[in-house]
Amino acid sequence: MTLTERIARLHALATKYHAGDVTLLAGRLLLSLIFLHEGATLATHFDAAAKAMAALGVGLPLFVATIALQLGAGLSIASGLLTRLGAIGLGLFCLATAMLFHTNFASQNELLHFEKDLAISGGMFVLAAVGAGRFSLDRLVALYLHKRQRDKEMAAALLAVENHMWVGEVKLPI
Repeated sequence: MTLTERIARLHALATKYHAGDVTLLAGRLLLSLIFLHEGATLATHFDAAAKAMAALGVGLPLFVATIALQLGAGLSIASGLLTRLGAIGLGLFCLATAMLFHTNFASQNELLHFEKDLAISGGMFVLAAVGAGRFSLDRLVALYLHKRQRDKEMAAALLAVENHMWVGEVKLPI
């Protein structure tokens, strides 16, 4: 088998098994993991985390909103439900975090966190652009709504047939 034939065979397998959608699922799960973990950690160590955030100038309402965003949008991305919205929210959150809290570039650790937040933000914006993919609740909802619309159209057509009988060009009431 030549190299070209092998590449064609791999492409056919990838198309058959929707490798792009499997990759999107893996990417969504990996992207959401850091936010689910961090949100759960902040929630379970609420008092200590709130005190640490207050020292950075983050008030309690914003701290609670941060936990809600990390857990809510993290679950959104992991499950693939309202994925684009969750990805945009977390992408903006990462940009804000980078710009507000990781600006001491003299520190290698701060620079690393700044770059990490920018990279995660970029990944979130890509996810927002392409959507959740085939293996997501977004797709199941879309399929359900499409089927429901199709069922309504079919019911309307059947109702029209029940109310009228067409014989050639003449409409006869039933």
